[in-house]
Amino acid sequence: MGLRELKRERTRRLISDKAFELFTDHGFGRTTVEQIAAAAEVGPSTLYRYFPTKETLVLEFVEDSLFGALDWFRAQPADADLPDALQALIERVLDEMDSNPDRVRTVYDLAGQTPSLSAHLADVIWRWRNELTIELTARLAGDSVEFTAALAAGTTMNIIEIVVQTWVDNPDGTQVKQLAQEAMGLLRGGGIPLPTSQ
Repeated sequence: MGLRELKRERTRRLISDKAFELFTDHGFGRTTVEQIAAAAEVGPSTLYRYFPTKETLVLEFVEDSLFGALDWFRAQPADADLPDALQALIERVLDEMDSNPDRVRTVYDLAGQTPSLSAHLADVIWRWRNELTIELTARLAGDSVEFTAALAAGTTMNIIEIVVQTWVDNPDGTQVKQLAQEAMGLLRGGGIPLPTSQ
């Protein structure tokens, strides 16, 4: 990554971090783009170049976690064992979420209070599921490939969503890694069936 890209990434991260501070302190609806820009010491037009809406500011971490893991999955060999690869995909997403628990909890809290944010989160999840379906369709063989791929993608996302939601709802209880291990145990043991590449 060149110096220019590093500077852009630093600016992007600063804007995102300042926005989260303001959202946490004042709420999503009461925080303006102008306040975020001032806190990050950039102009509103600069902020909009990085984040076209306030919703994208909130969801950046979740979107980066999901689609970064999906990019990793796409780079795996086409003949890789699909249950193992999907398990690794789930683990990558959950590890990323676990790296910043406060931000994940804030995203879910804000989404629960803000219909526009909840709708944007649902859209991110829908796009991710659809892109995983496309990738799985290319890797599967046999009858009903699209149907099987859609089921597998839906199962994969449901595991991620349920683990994260359970973790968010129990801040003093189960840790995300414990929940992930339980889900992975069900996957490995056939409790949550996933297709094979045959």
